[in-house]
Amino acid sequence: MQLTINNICELINGKLENSTNPDFLISAIVGIEEASENHLSFLHNNKYTHHIYTTKAAAVLVDKTFKPEKKISSALIRVDNVYNSLIQLLEITEITKFRNGIEEPVYLADNVFIGENIYLGAFCYIGKNSRIADHVKIYPNCYIGDDVVIGENTILFAGVKVYSGSRIGENCILHSGCVIGSDGFGHAPQKDGTYKKIPQVGNVVIHNHVEIGANTTIDRATIESTIINAGVKLDNQIMIAHNVEIGENTVIAAQTGISGSTKIGKNCVIAGQVGFVGHIQIADGSRFGAKSGISQSIEEPDKDWFGVPLMPVSTTLKIHAILKKLPELYKQINTQQKEIIELKKKINQE
Repeated sequence: MQLTINNICELINGKLENSTNPDFLISAIVGIEEASENHLSFLHNNKYTHHIYTTKAAAVLVDKTFKPEKKISSALIRVDNVYNSLIQLLEITEITKFRNGIEEPVYLADNVFIGENIYLGAFCYIGKNSRIADHVKIYPNCYIGDDVVIGENTILFAGVKVYSGSRIGENCILHSGCVIGSDGFGHAPQKDGTYKKIPQVGNVVIHNHVEIGANTTIDRATIESTIINAGVKLDNQIMIAHNVEIGENTVIAAQTGISGSTKIGKNCVIAGQVGFVGHIQIADGSRFGAKSGISQSIEEPDKDWFGVPLMPVSTTLKIHAILKKLPELYKQINTQQKEIIELKKKINQE
């Protein structure tokens, strides 16, 4: 990053205050506690407000409503929304890191279409009849199978594997180690106790603006398509089985598993290590706490759920509150039982 304080203000439409040198060159964006004299920092959480009075950062992004209580040595860049402005700057910084051109060695099979302004890292394999659109970045050691389509401005980081027939939209990001289109887990039990593999002849369709985390796996459909709709954000190490469909703008945290043929609605929020059984449907706007187990369809939209077995969040929290009191209640019950026994003895003696 090589931008002046003034450049940064212009890029994010900020208002500069407390600056003696607006042409000072910023080299990096760093947290407010660790920032040095040539860094830009930010204040977007009130818990860190006290650090703004001691930070060494050359400039700090702050909200327009921020009112300092004592002297600040850093320049202040006031913006409408610190977090959104920070994202904007990070995007600009990230773009400058992207590479262009085709490194060697790269293998291109027959009838491959390659768009303009692309990057193919060393040791990439592109299968026959695949189409790579303009401005796509494919980092080293990626495998792209036959008949794959990848839309404009999509990025595949090192080691991504995309099996044959997969469709990936525009402006997607696939992080290292994710696997798209591997066989669904389909095995038919036989009379002799063995299993016969069910051919998986469908594909995976990923729509625009999807991000897929490292080592996440998405299985191809047995027939038809496994579908990840536009705007979906998937964390690392998620497993999505065959014929699953995930609705637009749903976000899923790490280590969640979704069994085959389950349909997740739009705008759902799914925390880490959540498990879904197969062949169920989840209503739009559903929200699930970490480690929840979903064993049946949810029809009512925009509700919060948590626990195993799954219950409304308010119910689960009440149960957990009671669980904390169980040792005390157990002692009380034991004491009362002893008292009852003693009273019975006295009554019998009389």
